[in-house]
Amino acid sequence: VPAPRALPVPGLCRSTDAESPLLQCVLTGTWTNDLGSNMTIEAVNGLGNFAGTYHTAVTATMNKIQRSLLQGSQHHVNQKSQPTFGFTVNWSFSGSTTTSIGQCLIDQDRKEILRTTWIMQDEVASLEDDWKASK
Repeated sequence: VPAPRALPVPGLCRSTDAESPLLQCVLTGTWTNDLGSNMTIEAVNGLGNFAGTYHTAVTATMNKIQRSLLQGSQHHVNQKSQPTFGFTVNWSFSGSTTTSIGQCLIDQDRKEILRTTWIMQDEVASLEDDWKASK
């Protein structure tokens, strides 16, 4: 079982891995962010595709938070030692979808860090409300 690592949030996330022996970021495993959300990424296949789950610790909805499925893709690790990646989470407890893009990086202490940008799309009732759907 891989050691816990940092989860994508806007800005820098710190890893709890002691070090990365080959100076190569690996997305597979469980990641945790500063807010207590966690993400598990299953094996990355030969095409760079992966799936997993995301359990957020924060939400704007009154619904009970539930683990949600994610799907993503990264550059093949043999081509990039610090790969770029993207993934989408379809929240199982709300009408929202979040897409994140980023890069897995090694810091000066040899820790794996995910640096990401994300956008969330909320479901709205009408075309007139579309202006407030993306965050």
